[in-house]
Amino acid sequence: MRKLSWMLGAAALLLAPMVASAQAPRRHFDTQGRAYYRGPLRLTAGGGVAFYTGDLTSSPAQNLPGGNVQVGIIYPFRPHLSVGGELGWFQIGATDQLAERNLAFRSRNSSLTSFLRYEPLHDPARFSVSGANPIGIKPFLQAGAGLLLYKPILYTGKGRYDGQQAILAPERSDYPATAVVAPVGGGLSFLLTKGFYLTAQGTYFFTTTDHLDDVSQRGNPRRNDGYGLAELKVEYSLK
Repeated sequence: MRKLSWMLGAAALLLAPMVASAQAPRRHFDTQGRAYYRGPLRLTAGGGVAFYTGDLTSSPAQNLPGGNVQVGIIYPFRPHLSVGGELGWFQIGATDQLAERNLAFRSRNSSLTSFLRYEPLHDPARFSVSGANPIGIKPFLQAGAGLLLYKPILYTGKGRYDGQQAILAPERSDYPATAVVAPVGGGLSFLLTKGFYLTAQGTYFFTTTDHLDDVSQRGNPRRNDGYGLAELKVEYSLK
């Protein structure tokens, strides 16, 4: 509980400067001397499917995908660049690819991330104080860093945990544990109506832990685990 409270406090500190930046438009100038406008701040919410790669498997065949929910904000501060932050909840799991080990796991997790987003296409709205005539489709790439709070359970057998399988003693005693994550990904944002975008996004998260599945010494302790998210989100501009 203390670790979750710490993450929520960190989220408040992360989001406060961007919220404070949501003010009346003011002209800025790019390297070519063209005037552009920052913002407006956008709220995001959505979800999708989470999957895992690690000691038990790197194959979709053994994955036990779980759901995920993300909420956050994005602030465009340059014509092609935005910064943002997200708070997320997701579940991952998998069945062991090695039949002789006969293992499976489930992990319910939360994350706090910040990111930099790059949109390569020219958007006329960034150069208009009224935000008129925004581009209809925006491809983007993004990368960032953040924190992960994870709590796996490892059990014998196959398939999803239903309360009947035997739970194994954990390899470490400090669950829920924390790790640093580095998300990289991209997607497409589609203009639905003025102020609303629908975003399809895929992201892979590199982590600093080999215990997302509670399998390290039982597997390969020299290789860290990772996870990915495939999501649909709605973005709403506060203007």
